[in-house]
Amino acid sequence: MTTIWHNPRCSKSRATLALIEEAGITPAIRRYLDDAPSESEIREVLALLNIPAEKLIRKGEALFKELGLKDADEDTLIKAMAEHPKLVERPVVIKDGKATLGRPPESVLDIL
Repeated sequence: MTTIWHNPRCSKSRATLALIEEAGITPAIRRYLDDAPSESEIREVLALLNIPAEKLIRKGEALFKELGLKDADEDTLIKAMAEHPKLVERPVVIKDGKATLGRPPESVLDIL
């Protein structure tokens, strides 16, 4: 099963989804802004990506600054992403116990 945490308004997310579909895969599309991942799901994805939370959070979002997350610890960042899914970098693609961030979109090809 292939799943994409997708935001249809994001060009990188749309391009990543197109690459997945061009590979002949019909992924489960999770519109994570409407169906926010839980803290535990974010932790699982971080483990699969093998990155810290600071690499998955969108530091350019005004909300990041408003919430004062610049020097926040791992748990605080994860909680913020679960409560405010627009802070999650997109898209995330998960397949067969592996995950990748579709930035650039072609990076998804490594796990397909």
